[in-house]
Amino acid sequence: MTEFGHTDGLVIADAGLPIPSDVERVDLAYKPGAPAFLDVLDTILAEFVVERAVGSAEMRTESPSMLTALQERLAAAGVELELVSHVDFKLATHHARAVVRSGEYTPYSNVLLYSAAPF
Repeated sequence: MTEFGHTDGLVIADAGLPIPSDVERVDLAYKPGAPAFLDVLDTILAEFVVERAVGSAEMRTESPSMLTALQERLAAAGVELELVSHVDFKLATHHARAVVRSGEYTPYSNVLLYSAAPF
């Protein structure tokens, strides 16, 4: 995380999110469901200072319990989750510095975190 600057984007992705070929990939998935999206998120939030977060609006209907869990974790970090269409979310991943892929199978379990200045 030391190479991330202010406003650089980091995606935490489920197992199914298409990852742009020109974005650095950290693939943690080793079997369906593992590691879980929320476990990866919790680990990253412990080290990464977040200024802004974006997720897919489709979570409202397709995975509401995951949406609630994501919003709670981000709120604890002082960040509100902005929801955009999944199409717009995927377009935004092309500008991310890196994508961390989990083994999560819950639909639309993805978030784009923007780095804050740590001071």
